[in-house]
Amino acid sequence: MLFGKKLKLMKKPDEDAERRLREELEKEGGLEKNDLPALIISAILVIVPIALIALLLVCLVGWIFFI
Repeated sequence: MLFGKKLKLMKKPDEDAERRLREELEKEGGLEKNDLPALIISAILVIVPIALIALLLVCLVGWIFFI
């Protein structure tokens, strides 16, 4: 198998740890009303410019080679 050793190192998700994390989050006050849209907007503001720069670089390299 190609990645056999790495697959053995991976663990299955620990349901107890996830449950404890969710309980701690709820104990601290949980998510507020507009937290999810704020998280999505901030992710878009971080990812989109990087993706545009990468696309621009790919187009620039293609333009240089084909002119």
